[in-house]
Amino acid sequence: MFIKKIGIDLGTTSTLVHVPKKGIVINEPSVVAISIIDNSVLAVGDEAKEMLGRTPDTIVAKKPLKDGVIADYKTTEAMLRYYINKAIGAIRIFRPEVMIAVPAGITSTERRAVIDATIAAGAKAAYIIKEPIAAAIGANIPIGSASGHMIIDMGGGTSEIAVISLGGIVANTSVRLGGLKFDVAIAESIKKKYGLAIGERTAEDIKIKIGSALYLPKNEKLYQEIKGRDLISGLPKIITVSSDDLTDALQPDLQGIINAIKSVLFKTPPELSADIMEKGMILSGGSSMLRNMDKLITQATGVPAYNADDQILCVVKGTGIALENLESYKRSILSTK
Repeated sequence: MFIKKIGIDLGTTSTLVHVPKKGIVINEPSVVAISIIDNSVLAVGDEAKEMLGRTPDTIVAKKPLKDGVIADYKTTEAMLRYYINKAIGAIRIFRPEVMIAVPAGITSTERRAVIDATIAAGAKAAYIIKEPIAAAIGANIPIGSASGHMIIDMGGGTSEIAVISLGGIVANTSVRLGGLKFDVAIAESIKKKYGLAIGERTAEDIKIKIGSALYLPKNEKLYQEIKGRDLISGLPKIITVSSDDLTDALQPDLQGIINAIKSVLFKTPPELSADIMEKGMILSGGSSMLRNMDKLITQATGVPAYNADDQILCVVKGTGIALENLESYKRSILSTK
């Protein structure tokens, strides 16, 4: 069977690829390792992520996407080509049709860059779908109904908040807050509080293991040992941090996301607000997996918040479903040949 369609969730931290009838075939980091000497691509994905913070002067491991949009065109094109070839094979008769999920707040120039990079990477046609729409489809929300549905998709670079009705976005906002900002905030806070320098990967690791959006009760607090470099002596050092340390560090960014959610609720027409109060808000994306995120949002807004099934996969699943049913979703998709 010849594969002619591919759905891609081109994220700031991870790229996921969905092939109709096969499901998700790739879930790897959006990282590319490049040789400075001849500008050649040395590694992509998992292999390149292993090199972050560990490369010699002749190699640079970089993330070509920033805040959900292309920051480095050539590297993004190389990364897309690698993932398309890996998903369907480098030798093929047909060029595939590719659907890419992008942030709702993307500009026309940024959208054009995604389309051009996709075509240059080997696609016959490129379709663009807005992330909140894709996430809603992937979370099994009936987006075509005349009823309000609210989706909050928290990724690595951006958090997308949207109210969807009749297949379109009624009110939305996109804030450049997500998993990467959380990691930086944790690293900065530990540097200030304990005088210990830690890398991005260590910050991400403790966020996943003991991070919480709300302060945990005393008897449920979590602790983790971390290794880093003492800023005074310059020597390696091990300290123990608690879940409270991480909750402290994340407060400003979490407040930014809460304010964005409130701004979308404020812009929502009353009829749809009633629907959202009744059904609640659906959370998707990797950053929504932070412990107690749903409880924090429910407390702050008074509107129930629920985690979608397979939160991290909602967007890529949505691109796959939309690709298989292009006719049904044509009003929600921006097509570009």
